[in-house]
This record gives sequence, C-alpha cells and structure tokens, in this order.
Amino acid sequence: MTTQEIPAGGGPAADDNTDLAKFGYRQELERSLGSFSSFAAGFSYISILTGVFQLFFFGFGSGGPAFIWTWPLVFVGQAAVALCFAELAGQFPLAGSVYQWAKQIAKPVTSWLAGWIMIIGAIVTAAAVAVAYQIILPQVSTAFQLVGSDEDAGLTSTPGGAQNAIILALVLVVFATIVNIIGVQLMAKINNFGVAVELGASVLLVIALAIHIKRGPSLVFDTAGTGESHSFGYLGAFLVASLMSAYVFYGFDTAGSLAEETTQPRRHAPRAILRAITAAFIVGGLIMLFGMMAVGDLSAKELSTSGMPYLLKSTLGEGLGDAFLICSAIAITVCCLAVQTAAIRMTWAMARDGRLPFSKAMAKVSPRSKTPVLPALLTGGLTIVVLLINLGNQRAFFILTSTAIILFYIPYLMVTGPMLVRRLRGGWPRPEHGPYFKLGRWGTLVNLVAVVYGAAMTINLIWPRAEVYGADHWYFQWGAVIVTGLIVIIGAIMLYVRRQTWGSAHTSPEHMPDNAPDTLPG
Repeated sequence: MTTQEIPAGGGPAADDNTDLAKFGYRQELERSLGSFSSFAAGFSYISILTGVFQLFFFGFGSGGPAFIWTWPLVFVGQAAVALCFAELAGQFPLAGSVYQWAKQIAKPVTSWLAGWIMIIGAIVTAAAVAVAYQIILPQVSTAFQLVGSDEDAGLTSTPGGAQNAIILALVLVVFATIVNIIGVQLMAKINNFGVAVELGASVLLVIALAIHIKRGPSLVFDTAGTGESHSFGYLGAFLVASLMSAYVFYGFDTAGSLAEETTQPRRHAPRAILRAITAAFIVGGLIMLFGMMAVGDLSAKELSTSGMPYLLKSTLGEGLGDAFLICSAIAITVCCLAVQTAAIRMTWAMARDGRLPFSKAMAKVSPRSKTPVLPALLTGGLTIVVLLINLGNQRAFFILTSTAIILFYIPYLMVTGPMLVRRLRGGWPRPEHGPYFKLGRWGTLVNLVAVVYGAAMTINLIWPRAEVYGADHWYFQWGAVIVTGLIVIIGAIMLYVRRQTWGSAHTSPEHMPDNAPDTLPG
C-alpha cells in the first residue's frame, strides 16, 4: 500500500477547482475543509460514543463478555472496504462518495441504485442516531424524560421511553438541518469541536476504567451461557451479537462525500477514511474491554438493558459517569449532523447529474451559504417522517437500527463488487492512477475480503431472527427484509419510469467506465 506526497506547486491536486473541472463539474460548494475536518467527518459518523453507548447492551446481552470478539472481526472486514474506498477517494475527489465511485467503475444502473439506497440509508441512520439521546440524556437528568415516568429513563423498550426518544430525536434533527442550511463552515466547526471532545473523553474514559480494573482479560472467553438457546450454539449467539459491531463500523466514506469542500482531497480523503476507522477500532475496543474488566458485577442484568451508561455510573460514580454521558450526548449530536451532511451531499450529487426527480431544483446551491438548501430540507423532513412513523412503537427501534446498517452494506457491495471485477480483468488500478493511494499487490486480496465480508454480513444483518425482532408478529420479524425490499423495488421502479428523461450520468469521456453505456438501460 502506497501513498505519496503531491508537490504543492504543481500536479493534479495543486488546483482543486481545475482538478474538479476535469470531471466536467464546476466549483459550487465552499472548499474550506482541511485535513482534520475531513477526518472528523468520517470519525463523527462512526462515533464511538454514540454506537458503543447506544448498543453495548445489545451486544453484551446477546453474546456475553465474549461478544467483544465481534469487534476485531467486523473491523477487519470493514477495514478492507475502507482500503478500497481510499483508493477510489484518491482517484475521484467528488461529492457523493459511493454514488460517484460506482458511477466511475460500474454501470449506470448500479451507481443509481447505490446512491438511492444510500440516501435512504442515511435518512434512516440519522433517525436511528437521534433516538440515542434517549439512552443518554434522561440518565443524566430525569428532566429530559419529558413523557412517561422516571422508570423509562434511558430505555427505548417501554412505551414511555419510545415516545420520549422520538421527542428528543426531533429536536436534534431540526438542529442538524438548520446547521446544514447555514453552511459547511459552521457544520465543520461544530463537528470538529464534537470530535475533539469525543476523542479527549474517550482517552480519559479508557484511563479511568483502567484505574478501576477488578478482573483479568480472561473474561473475553466468557459466553455467559448465551449459546444455550441457539440451535448453532454460541455461533448463533455470536452472529446476533455481531450486529452491534456492524452498526458502529460504517459511514467512514463521509470523508469522500465532502471531497469538493476539502482542500487537496486526493491526499486528505484517503487518509481521513483510514484514520477514522482505525481510531474508532482502537478507542471503542478499549472502552468495552476495560469497561467489562472494571464493572463491579459482570452478571448485573442492567448491563443487558441499560448497558454502557449503567456500567459507567456504577463503576466511576454518578458525577464522573454523568460527565462522560454528557460527552456522549455531544458525540451523538455531531454524529447526527455528519450523517445528514453526507445524505445532503449524496442527494445533491445525484441531482446535479439529473438523476433524481426535481433535479434542477435540488441541484441549486445557495449563493450565500454555498449549501444545497433543498436537499437539506428534504433529508431533514424525511428523517422527521421516519421518526414519527415510529412514535409510540418501541419494537420498531430494532428494525430502524438494523435497516440503517443494511442500507449501507448493500451500496458498499455495489462499489467493492465491480471494483473486484475490474481488478480481475486488469482494469484496476488504471494506467493513469498517478501518485495517489494504492493497494499495490495486496489489492486483489483486500478487495476479495471486502466483498466476501460485505456479502456475509449483509445476509447476517437481514436474517429475520426472533432474537432480534421478536417472534410474536411476523411483520416485525421480517421487518428489515420488507423495508429493504420495498426501498430497492421503489428505486427500481423510479429508474425504469424515468430512465429516458434522466439521461446519461454526468461523466466526462476520459472518466467514463468502459463497460457503461451512454444512457441508462432502456
């Protein structure tokens, strides 16, 4: 794997606007983000203090302390995906990440479906992230438990907890939408601050938990008897528990989504993608490992219901525990902000290519804020709709979370799959790859791991398990399958109906994939 510095005075990355023009686009967004902002976008999307705090209870309850082995397993798979994305980010520094990358290496129908599914996935993810406020804020102060009782604090599994989660989430989504409308500079400042807080708090939390360690690391082999109820023994429990880790490790492509707002994106975006997922792996793994080694009662039922908030407050005390929970609330805020930012850029990128309904209106950029305002309003509004659909239905939160992950894994496969085909045919890396990030001789193996892992985890995520969705109603158990299928079907219908009027993908001839027709298949 290689990445080389590009001379500041010349080369393709010396003039970002000229570089963008080679792809047939003109600079419309504000290019003001640096290396840290690019990293922060990817890291805040992954957001350890959001995902780990929100779903530790699920992983621990499903697989016992040994569930932590899902963490390195998922990391290896997603790291392979991230390495493939790093190559693409260095070659195609364009807003829209997965949509743009698929457009360059796959057929137009593949890129369109990847972008469509990804937009819906980001909207659902924003809703899933926003409800994490309920896990944190009411446990800091019951004043945040606006409906229900104090017993609902920190829970989404009760009617009162579920309703309160929606109310808190609506406030966060409105805030994120306003910030994204105002402009990328404000978004970046808030995001950078949030990531700095999250990184600092994570390091301090690891130290604090290490000081309180009460037992050795041998607990990582303790399954807590969770395999007894599975026909495949602990393997069945392990596969269920892996959903927790899978939920955390995605969204690192966001650094690529902001390429047209980043200085020298060919250099910064690949590094940001890899740094974001690596930092998340190290910090998140240590928090969970040291947390389980430090908690007073490893068999406490609260670890499988409340999870990390209970672990922190029972181990570190109310005051210090609340301080870390407040840092988690900040992380949740910037995570939701980053998720919506990525959704906006994906929507705008597709609209700019004329690939969405009302594309002309959605492709407009505010001359004042340099921000696509209509996509911001649309993604924010649809996120609110998703939340309101779940109002008062606590069971829907698990469907919401699982569907959000699936709707990223499928588009990721729509990039890594065609990329592997091109490698095997000798079409990647391209002759004009240049001095940017390259996997070299490891490329085919890494790409193969990315595809195999992505396909296997997609099946694992979408499997209609009673352990995840319950067995009392078939539509809950099959909820993720039904929702994912409907999204794909609706996208396919839109593609078929409008294929004539949407025209060809906006790609200059020298960057048009050799296997792509000039127009959508008709």
